[in-house]
Amino acid sequence: MGTLLKTDEALNNAYSEELAARGVSRRDFIKFCTAITAAMGLPVGMVAKVAETVANPKRPPVIWLHFQECTGCTESLLRATHPTVENLVLDLISLDYSETLCAAAGHQVEEALHNSVEANAGKFILVIEGSIPTAENGIYCKIGGRTAMEIMADIGPKAAAVVAIGSCASWGGVQSSGPNPTGAKGIHEVFTDKPVINLPGCPASPYNLLQTVLYYLTLGKLPQLDEKNRPMLAYGKLIHENCERRPHFDAGRFAQQFGDAGHRQGWCLYKLGCKGPETYANCPSILYGDVGSGAWPVGTGHPCFGCSEEGVGFTKAIHEQADVFTVRPPSLYPEVDTPQGNGLGVGAAAVVGAAAGIAIGASVATAKKTKESDQSSSTES
Repeated sequence: MGTLLKTDEALNNAYSEELAARGVSRRDFIKFCTAITAAMGLPVGMVAKVAETVANPKRPPVIWLHFQECTGCTESLLRATHPTVENLVLDLISLDYSETLCAAAGHQVEEALHNSVEANAGKFILVIEGSIPTAENGIYCKIGGRTAMEIMADIGPKAAAVVAIGSCASWGGVQSSGPNPTGAKGIHEVFTDKPVINLPGCPASPYNLLQTVLYYLTLGKLPQLDEKNRPMLAYGKLIHENCERRPHFDAGRFAQQFGDAGHRQGWCLYKLGCKGPETYANCPSILYGDVGSGAWPVGTGHPCFGCSEEGVGFTKAIHEQADVFTVRPPSLYPEVDTPQGNGLGVGAAAVVGAAAGIAIGASVATAKKTKESDQSSSTES
């Protein structure tokens, strides 16, 4: 209760009136801040600080550059509902430049970009969507007469933080697949002046971006990153660990082909090429498009193809089986479509019997040692 009171105090009267005008109660605002605090992996005591950051009238300037991409990440952002894109742009951040969302064009928008960079040097957050082509001095992507390489070299060093959103910006994406004629590379491979936060995905989740930006603004530092510079708060677990079909995997129930009995009943898609066991992302937890449960590839009945994982998405064949990083499915389970009465064969039964015998023998030996140890301890006492 004390935390709620402190959070309530973080809302000044002017902001409270603005929330009320938008039909948002103080309670709903606090619930939003509590949820985003939990999503960032922060303790409950930080809710007040997050609320204060969100309510701060000084919005952080954001410059959003587009390089070699399909604009899918921006499209994903446009479909976000909490917050909506207008609330994000008008209330939480100051989006000073975005080629997709800017009303101006040509020399006017280039002047706006230059003015924002100079006025906010060392303060703005640079978000980059798309890879950087490096072949033939970067001629395959030019904006305003400059290559993506030149723009990045000019603007990157002046940013407070650099965020690569989407798989294209994080590690090259589909255009970096062989033979990669444009020499497409992820931002961190080209720009090495400062750390680049990678938010892979095709498209990336807009909520992972929001969490990362709020974390930085609240604590003044980057969130904990993994070895690939991805925020652990969003990419700390395998998709396989939180997948709604995981119980079927553990029970050995696998769809063998699209449309079979197992597929229609929602069984595990591992044998159809699901890359969840080797892909780190929070897709099963936050889903996509805010349209309810099942709003992600596996939820719709299609295997995850590992879009957020370098070396998996756009590299491995879609229906190639994944490398399982945790536990592999037991090889002794009968097939899903095995006729009744023809399940476990004699050879397999013998292997199971031998394995069971070894396990029982090990258990007996362990129990014997434990008992002897207990007796020895009681004698000494």
